[in-house]
Formats: sequence, structure tokens, C-alpha cells
Amino acid sequence: MKKNYTSLGLMSGTSMDGIDASIIKSNGEDKYEPVLDQYFEYDDEIYRELVNIRNKINCSKDLEINSTILSELERKITIFHATVCKKIISNYSSNIDLIGFHGQTIFHNANEKISKQLGDANLLSSLLKKKVIYSFRENDLINGGQGAPLAPIFHQLLVNQNQINFPVCILNIGGLANITIVSSRDSNDLRSYDIGPGNCLMDELIRKNSAIRFDKNGELAKAGKTDKIILNQAIDNFDNIKDNNNLSFDIKDFDLNFVRGLSLKDGLSTLSDFTAFLIYQSIVNSINLDKDKKLNVLICGGGRKNLSLINNIKDKLPSNVNFCLIDDYKIDGDFVESQAFAYLAIRSYLKKIISFPNTTNVRNSCTGGILVENY
Repeated sequence: MKKNYTSLGLMSGTSMDGIDASIIKSNGEDKYEPVLDQYFEYDDEIYRELVNIRNKINCSKDLEINSTILSELERKITIFHATVCKKIISNYSSNIDLIGFHGQTIFHNANEKISKQLGDANLLSSLLKKKVIYSFRENDLINGGQGAPLAPIFHQLLVNQNQINFPVCILNIGGLANITIVSSRDSNDLRSYDIGPGNCLMDELIRKNSAIRFDKNGELAKAGKTDKIILNQAIDNFDNIKDNNNLSFDIKDFDLNFVRGLSLKDGLSTLSDFTAFLIYQSIVNSINLDKDKKLNVLICGGGRKNLSLINNIKDKLPSNVNFCLIDDYKIDGDFVESQAFAYLAIRSYLKKIISFPNTTNVRNSCTGGILVENY
């Protein structure tokens, strides 16, 4: 019988609003059990510093120029993670075997083989007296991959364990949107890629033009009017970006210039239509589907709560696409990514594959993650 490990996964996404934390039990292969899911919001100081520093990091040289600021912020973020973990561990009766520590992505450029996540794994391990797995993307980049997306092997486990009919697309809408196509139980059949913007452009427009952080339920976008000329031009420009065969993106690959001059509501409406079109296009292009065959598309991530965006995508899709929340299968859509990194930590510890040619464009399937035991 394969041993089950208890792993605590920590994920902070491109929205930079806080930490998703999940405890799971898994053998690192074909079984997993969710135990605990909890969200911890960053305090205003950390959030503000993250937004400020990300605005300064536009290329890899900026990482060196701002290295002192980044180092100080990394320590703050790590201590915040440690505080979160201590709260969770103190209320959990069993032992935690592993911590899967993703860190806070601040810059990602696959062409330069750079993916920078803020988080000091040595310090976290020392503070918690636990084994910490981090740097999940490095080995993939070294081996010719794009370092993302990394969750597909976990997405496949979710599909298999919940006996969801193939083919299935897992659509994650966070700051960026990515999609995993699960067409069989064979991990070699997995396909995945970043679609492009998820919430990031809409969130940035809100941050720059109001006192709030996001458009709740997409209500402001719904009240606006889309500029069709600007929308069509933005879609054409994005198609040129996609021609570079990008499988992964950084939010700095996109900017708000094309909605400059529009009102906040009209700008959000145009960005919502832009994002919805890219996601719709990816779904219909990702799999050759007979009209008589059903395709299940399960949505996770914070963007699934933007009702305006979700309805916008749904209205475009053909009737044979079952477009639903992953929550409908009793899977909490807020914590798929943090559960994924708990699972990836176990696979990393066991030296099992986490990257595949059709998910990150890595030359050969490979392991990933680095183990730290600093205590």
C-alpha cells in the first residue's frame, strides 16, 4: 500500500491579495483527500508594497535594480506565510509532513528562463521546523519548458477521482487565465497553456481609477458599453502575441493602453468582452469536438465569481459545452491552486514527474521543486 503524506500547500496568485492555504492527504499519485482550506488576506502594507514593486518590474534588469526592496519584501512575505502556517498547524491535530511553498510571483519570462517568486524557503523551514518544497518552476525552465502551467497533473487527478466524463477542460481564471485539457487517464495526453488575461487587466483598471480592488460580480462592467472598434483591434493585436507560441504569460505582457480614454465602466465592459472572447476562443480551439459530443468545462479561480464575465463567455459557447463551476462537483473552486501545490510538493518529494511536454513545452517530462530542511 502506498504511503499517504499530509501536505500544506500555500499559493498567492497574481491578484496579490493574500494566501490560499490547503491541507491535503495524498499518496502523490492517484488518491487525494482535502482536509482544510483557508484564506488569509495580506495586510494593507504588504499589498501596497507588492503593487508598487510590481509596477517597477518591467524586465529582468529591474529585478537587480530593485534587489534591496525585493529582499526586504521577501522577508515580510515569508514571515506572513510562517504566521499563517503556525495558526493552521496549531489547530490541526495531526503532523504536517511537507509544506508546498509557491511564493508570490513578481516576474515571469519563459524566453529568458526567469520566473521570480518572492519567498525565502530556508527561513520558512527554520521558522516552522518543517520540510519545505519550493522553486517548482526552475527545473522545467532549465529543461526548455515555460515554467507554467504546473497544475495540470492535479487537474487530471480531480477529474479521475470525481469520475467526470472525458473530455474535460479545467478553466482557471485568476489574474491570468489558463486551461487544462484532460482527454484520458494517461498523463501523457494532458495539454495545458495560459490563455492570457483573466482578472488582471480589469483589476488594474479598477485599482488605478477607484478606491476598490476589483469589480464585484462584474457589476460595473455590466453597466458600461463596450467600444467594438477598440475591442476588435485588441483581439487582433493579441493574436500577434499568440503567434509567438507562448504557453505561459506574465501579467506585464499586457497593458491598459487600448482602453485609455474610456470611462471606467466602458473600459471595464470592453476589457470584460476582450477577456471573455479570448477564453471562449481557447475553449473551442482546444479540442476537436463533434456536435453530438459533450465537452465539460469546469471553472475555478476568483474570476468565476465575476458573473458578468462568466455569462459573457457562456453566451458565446455552443450548446454541447457544459460550462459550469467546479464547485458543482463538490470541489472548492477557490482552493484548487493551493491544493495543487500541496499535491505537487508530495510528488516533488517522491521525485515524481510534474511537468510534461504538452503542458509546459518542456523537452521531456521532468520532476521539479527543491527540498529544504533548515532546522
